[in-house]
Amino acid sequence: MARVSKLALGDEALPVRFMYKTVPEHANDTGWRLFTGYESAEFLADFDNLEPFPIAPLVEKDSSFQALLDSNAGSVWERLPGKNWQAVDDFEIPYEEVDVEISNDLDDFIEPIWK
Repeated sequence: MARVSKLALGDEALPVRFMYKTVPEHANDTGWRLFTGYESAEFLADFDNLEPFPIAPLVEKDSSFQALLDSNAGSVWERLPGKNWQAVDDFEIPYEEVDVEISNDLDDFIEPIWK
């Protein structure tokens, strides 16, 4: 599964022309985020505009994705109309900060139920 702009899905879908790979959020997530390049900041601010979508149908429709799928997290790609995919090195992948407390103190953990 990838997160795909709703502008790239459906009967009047625009072609994907910008994509990046982030660290997957869960076991079914590839980490890929795909966009048309026509998304506004307001559009992207609404998380519901990025639809979880299987990669396979996208590859069937556009086989140029196949060569990029094994890229590492942190990879960014774009293509202009009529051109091949080009690596991008000046885009900062957005990430969501997660507030996590880390402790090595055993007293911070709940006693196991099997004691």
